[in-house]
Amino acid sequence: MRRVLYPAGSRAAAAAASLLAGTHAVAELPAGAAPPDGHAVVLVDSHAAPGASAGVRVIALVSPHDAGPWPAHWYAVLPATVGREMLARAVDNAFVDLEEADEIRRLARELEDLNDIGISLSAERDLDRLLAAILTKGRAITRSDAGSIYLVEEDADGQHLRFALAQNDTIDIAFHSARLPLTSQSVSGHVALTGEILNLPDAYTPPAHAPYRINRAFDEQTGYRTKSMLVVPMKTPKDETIGVLQFINCKPDFRGRFRHRDEIELHTRPFSDRFVKLAGSLASQAAVAVDNSRLYESIRRLFEGFVTAAVTAIESRDPTTSGHSFRVADLCVGLAAAADRVESGPLREVRFAGDEMRELRYAALLHDFGKVGVREHVLVKAKKLMPFELERIRQRVAYLKRGLELAYTERRLQRTLEAGPHDWAPWVAALDKELAARLGALDEDLARVVMANEPAVLPQDVAAELAGLAERLVEGPHGERASVLTSEEAAILAIKRGSLTPEEYREIQSHVVHTIDFLGRIPWTRELSRVPEIAGAHHEKLNGTGYPLGRKADAIAVPSRIMTIADIYDALTALDRPYKKAIAPAQALDILQAERKAGALDGALLDLFIDARVYERQAP
Repeated sequence: MRRVLYPAGSRAAAAAASLLAGTHAVAELPAGAAPPDGHAVVLVDSHAAPGASAGVRVIALVSPHDAGPWPAHWYAVLPATVGREMLARAVDNAFVDLEEADEIRRLARELEDLNDIGISLSAERDLDRLLAAILTKGRAITRSDAGSIYLVEEDADGQHLRFALAQNDTIDIAFHSARLPLTSQSVSGHVALTGEILNLPDAYTPPAHAPYRINRAFDEQTGYRTKSMLVVPMKTPKDETIGVLQFINCKPDFRGRFRHRDEIELHTRPFSDRFVKLAGSLASQAAVAVDNSRLYESIRRLFEGFVTAAVTAIESRDPTTSGHSFRVADLCVGLAAAADRVESGPLREVRFAGDEMRELRYAALLHDFGKVGVREHVLVKAKKLMPFELERIRQRVAYLKRGLELAYTERRLQRTLEAGPHDWAPWVAALDKELAARLGALDEDLARVVMANEPAVLPQDVAAELAGLAERLVEGPHGERASVLTSEEAAILAIKRGSLTPEEYREIQSHVVHTIDFLGRIPWTRELSRVPEIAGAHHEKLNGTGYPLGRKADAIAVPSRIMTIADIYDALTALDRPYKKAIAPAQALDILQAERKAGALDGALLDLFIDARVYERQAP
C-alpha cells in the first residue's frame, strides 16, 4: 500500500485524511523525524519539509498568496484548497515517478552489472573458472535457485552436448560431467538446435506439441522440484550456438533458500521478460567468452605441439639424450609446486600461478634448443678423438710397424750378402728379438693412445707420455722419420677430463646463447615473456662460475635456479651415454650438495628438492 505522510501539527493533515484509506496508508510524521525507508509521499504546507531523498516525493499545499521561491526538490506545489481528486492524482503521479526512478536506477544497475560481467568474463581464460563465473553471475541476475551449462562439442562421431556444470542453492549435488545426444528430445538439445529461448512457467507441463520433455530423474532422486525454467542459447557473433544456459526456479530473493519442495511450489515465480532479456544479453557475452577461451586453448595446444615437436627434433640429433628436456621440465614443475606450498623460511614468498608454472615448463622444455646451432659431431662426441682421427693413428702405427719390418729385412739381406751364413742364426735371432721389442713398443704406444682417448680423468704421467709420443720419431719404410702422434693429436688426448677440446667446449656452451637468440625471436605473450630469460640462465651459478654471462645470486631468477638443479640432476642420473656412465640418485644428490657448498646452487631449493623427494618424479 502506498504510504502518505504529513508532518505533525501540519495543516496538510486534513488533506491527507481526505485520501482513500483503501488505496493509501496515511500516517503522521513526528516532528523532526525523517521518513522511514521505502517509497513515501509527504504532504507539507510550509517550507519546513524533509530534505531531498531518492525514496520520497514532497507535495506542498501552499496559500495562493505565497509566491515562493519553492525548494528545488519539491515534486509538486498545489493550492491549499485543492480538491481530493486532484490531490489523489498528484499523489499517484508522485508514486509513479518514484517507481520510474527505481526502474531507471535498476536498469542502470543491471547495465553496470552486465558491463562488469563482460569485463570479468573477457579477462578469464580458464574454461572451468569461466563457466563457473557465467553460471553464478547468470543465476544472480535472474534470481535463479539452480542452473546448468551445456556445451556443444564435435568429434569424429559428430556433434553432441556436454553437461559441463551445474549449481543448486537448495541441495548439494555431486556434479559429474556427461555427454548427451544433441536432439530436440531434451530441453537443452532443442534450444541448441533451434537457437530459440525457452521460458517455461512449469517445466513439468511443456507446450502440448513440444518435442522435448524434462527428465525428472534428478528430481525423483533428490526430492527437488524443477518448476520455472529459462533456457537460453549461447550464440557467437557468427550466429553459431556453442552452448546452452539453463536457469531453474526464479526466487523472490536470490539470497533466499528453499527449505523443502513445498516452498519451491509456493514461492517459485515464472521468469519475467526482464530476466529473459538479461539472460539473453549474458548468454551473448558468455558465448564470446567461451569461444575466445576455446580459441586460446586451441592456440595453446598448437603451441604445445610445436614445442614438443621442436624438442623431439633437437633431441633426435643425439639419441642418447632423448627425453632429457621432458624430464627436466617435469622435475622443474615438481620443485616449483613444492615451493608453492612452503609457508615459512626463505621460500615462503615464492609462488607460481598457472601462467608462471606454464612459463617455467616451456622454458625447461626449450632450455637446450640452442643445440641446433652446435655442430653435430661436437654435440655427440663420445671420445677425445673423432673415430676417423683414431683410425688415422692406427694406420700410422701400422705403417711405422711395416717400415720397421722392411728395415730389419733389409738388414738381414745386407748381413747375408756381406758375411754369408757364418754365425747367421744367432745374429738373426738377436735381430728378430730387437724387432719384436720395437714392434711391441708401438703396440703399447697405440694401446696408450686408445686408453687416453676415453673421456675419463687423465693421470698426469700419461699426459707426459703422450707428449713424448709426439716427439719420438720412428723410421718409416722409405727412410723417412715420423712420430706416432702429431702435436695436435697429443694435445687433444691430453685433455684432463671429458672428451672436448677447449674450443669444442666453448662451442657446446654457446648452445645457451643460441637458445636465448632463438627464444628471443618468438613473440611471447605477456604471461610467457620471461621464457627466454629463464631458459637462458639454466647454466648460471650463484657464485658467478656459470655461463654465458657469469651472473651471480640476485641476478638469477628463482625459476632459473630451479632449472639448474633439475638439469644437473638429470644429466648425472640419465641412462648411460657414450662419454659417461649414469650414477645412482644418492651419488647425484651428493654432487649437488657439493655444488651447494661451493655456493653454486640455491640451498633452500636443493633442500626442498631432496626433502620433498622431487627427484623421484618420472616424466611420462
